Amino acid sequence: MELATGALSNLLPMLHSLLREEYDLQKSAKKNLQFLERELESMHIVLRKVGNVPLDQLDEELRIWARDIRELSYDIEDVLDTFLVRVEGRHPHYLQGSEGLVKRMVTARMVTLFKKGNTSREISKDVKDIKDRIKEVANRRERYNVAIVNPATNMIDARLRALYAKTTELVGIDKATDDLIMRLTNGDDISRIQQKVVSIVGFGGLGKTALAKAVYDKLKGQFECATFVSASRSPDLKKVFKDMLCELDKGRHISIHNSAWDEKQLIDQIREFLQYRRYFIVIDDIWDILAWKIIRYALDESNLGGCILTTTRNNDVAERIGGSYRLQPLSHENSKILFYRGIFNTENKCPGKVIEVSEKILRKCGGAPLAIITISSLLANKLDNITEWCRIYDSIGSGLENGNDMDGMRKILSLSYYDLPSHLKTCLLDLSTFPEDCEIRRERLIWRWMAEGFLHGKNSNSLFELGESYFVELINRSMILPVDVDGQGQARACRMHDMVLDLICSLSREENFVNISSGVEESAFWHSKIRRLSLQENIRANMNIGQLRSFTIFSSAINSMPSISCFHVVRVLDLEGCDLRGCGHLNLRYIGNLIHLRYLGLRHTFVDGLPENIGGLHFLQTLDLSRTLIEEVPSSIIQLRQLMCLSVNYNTRLPNGLRNMKSLEVLETLRVDEHSTNIVEDLGHLFQLRVVHIDFNLQRWEGLRESMGKALMESLNNLQKIQSLEITDFSGEDNHMKEGWVPPPRLRRFVMWTASSLSAWINPASLLLLSYLDIEVDKIGGDDIQILGMLPSLRHLWLGASGHIQELPVEERVCKFFNFVTVPSIFPQGAMPKVEHLEFCIRSRHFFTDGDLELNDLDMGHIPSLERVVVHLHSERADSKEEVMEVEKRLRFILE
Repeated sequence: MELATGALSNLLPMLHSLLREEYDLQKSAKKNLQFLERELESMHIVLRKVGNVPLDQLDEELRIWARDIRELSYDIEDVLDTFLVRVEGRHPHYLQGSEGLVKRMVTARMVTLFKKGNTSREISKDVKDIKDRIKEVANRRERYNVAIVNPATNMIDARLRALYAKTTELVGIDKATDDLIMRLTNGDDISRIQQKVVSIVGFGGLGKTALAKAVYDKLKGQFECATFVSASRSPDLKKVFKDMLCELDKGRHISIHNSAWDEKQLIDQIREFLQYRRYFIVIDDIWDILAWKIIRYALDESNLGGCILTTTRNNDVAERIGGSYRLQPLSHENSKILFYRGIFNTENKCPGKVIEVSEKILRKCGGAPLAIITISSLLANKLDNITEWCRIYDSIGSGLENGNDMDGMRKILSLSYYDLPSHLKTCLLDLSTFPEDCEIRRERLIWRWMAEGFLHGKNSNSLFELGESYFVELINRSMILPVDVDGQGQARACRMHDMVLDLICSLSREENFVNISSGVEESAFWHSKIRRLSLQENIRANMNIGQLRSFTIFSSAINSMPSISCFHVVRVLDLEGCDLRGCGHLNLRYIGNLIHLRYLGLRHTFVDGLPENIGGLHFLQTLDLSRTLIEEVPSSIIQLRQLMCLSVNYNTRLPNGLRNMKSLEVLETLRVDEHSTNIVEDLGHLFQLRVVHIDFNLQRWEGLRESMGKALMESLNNLQKIQSLEITDFSGEDNHMKEGWVPPPRLRRFVMWTASSLSAWINPASLLLLSYLDIEVDKIGGDDIQILGMLPSLRHLWLGASGHIQELPVEERVCKFFNFVTVPSIFPQGAMPKVEHLEFCIRSRHFFTDGDLELNDLDMGHIPSLERVVVHLHSERADSKEEVMEVEKRLRFILE
């Protein structure tokens, strides 16, 4: 696993850069650095292989060796980093990607550093010490000739239980079964001429196999032939094809497993058999698209109405197979039925003394049938022992109990973990920092990953975008659950299923990746080297935090907050959500001394100021000051040349000189008032900006608005990487935007309050990626709605009117409107192809008094992706109740 490689992924490019640049190193130091580079490359290769082996299958000596190498890599990085951050001055240029981050540290100023005699001698001594430690560790493994066993991936016992469970034992799958049967057959004879492919997707233990088997049992009698086969994580495709032939044609192929046929011969035999038959085939447990593509060769695509059902843990695989059906966890009521049936052999009998703890256990299981069945089997012979029930509940929360039953569940869940590529394992393990039921913002996670060096991409345009792809892939692989999906189809946050969280907490603890407070003193635990610390409860223990790289604290543990002055090499300092007003022992003036710091999260902490020396944090990448009491940021902030994300409140004043912060990608919120007249011009020099929110506070300064509007347009035209732009309180002075702004090609989200009208730049031909539009205008014309409807990627539209609205011509089929008042008929065929939510307002008088609208005007069949419709029905007369009821009746008819 990648966690076993420690800091090696960051160390190797760092060493490479140090050796390739012309530094005045002592000859012995350079030779030792070359030795380190060669040895660490060898270690990295071996440890990546080790990472694919479950911990319980690793030789004990190998586990210790991997742990020592990982800890050593952290120490090496700390030594080199400490030398690098001694450099004073500013980094002259901006580079992106993991190699760019290293090069930004290794600049021309470093030449001077290494030419200093004392510094050169110090690094020579430290590198020699590290070399000796590597030799000592390496000798114990005989120069890395490590025998690594392949992980066992056959979870046949659990799969057999799902395959042969009695129908009466299955709970809560009736609706899912009916939905899948409808999707496969369409409920009519069209299925006889079209092949249907559907894939059930969900995390391990959610009941995908049981559901697929239930559908198979109900449908197989309607087909000429049918088979149910399993693929698994590392499929033997010859066996898969032989299993299919054996089930499809037992008469001819009863002994097929004894044959020496190759894959091509097997595929040909299957295709020949299926060619003139209507078949139903289930492929259970597909892990990657390559295996599916090969299996697909065997499945004849004739027009006889074949049906294919698959199961997978990866949503991306499901979509590429043919269409995903995301399996939902059991409801709480169905979870109780399954749980009590497994313990008491009845659905509604539970002793009162264990009701409370049983509810807690069910919440932990999160509707996962495998978890419910596993835990109920543990409790079946402990009916009267409430102490044992409580112990099992506590053990679930601390990382899955050791034991045959629980161990089996853990192995099923861990298959998804070990199938992750190494970089995703690291990112997933970082989520063990957060407590259960915690909603974690996407941006918070990605900036943290970046600060720790978890994101590696040589050719990535933006490390943040690379982090977004990691986040999406973890969702697709069902390892994290999306929360608060926005109008662009992106999850703003995520949370973890409790069972998955327990698994990664267990792995993290075993490998000393993240230390999590438990509320009690654990001397052995806290006296080990702590690299990452998550304080979730108050503790009574002395902590060895001299090597701490990441520190996260939650409000429930604020009384255990250690002194910041103890954090010598910390890179992530995340205090989000903690009310620091009453923390007299927390002195923020020490923050400016944290020279290694990359991430500083003070969101929602109510702090009211920052020290002036914060400008000395030359490696700082993220500064989150949202929802604090800070009214003005120190002027020294403009010295933060590597800062990529700056987030402040709308009423927080930033200093002039932001143009020096060339690395900024996110700037929220830029306040423009009479004291910051140069800040809009500074904005035009931040060429890397992807996200910017500008808030104007110039209501009392009429003479400035015109000049500010012109300066804003000039600056925005320089920012070609903008993806999200928000302009608020602009007071309608947008003439320069209408006349001179050319939107950047990557613009996806645009918010503006308030504009005089819909501007000429809203052109469907140039705004190909715009999916989120939130705009308030003074006046709206009939053509404006038509133009908006033709935006090709639009998924979210909020259109408001703040001033006088002219009555639009009747022939335009548009009523007076405020906050998107219109009717669907005004959108032409093919308009708004991706809009899923439509909200509009109609007035009853347009049907009855004026007669300018008809029933067909409410038809929405031409808006293809529409999923949700909200209609605001208004009447302007007190005696129009019957009219309103009639319009409502017509609406319900249309929507049904």
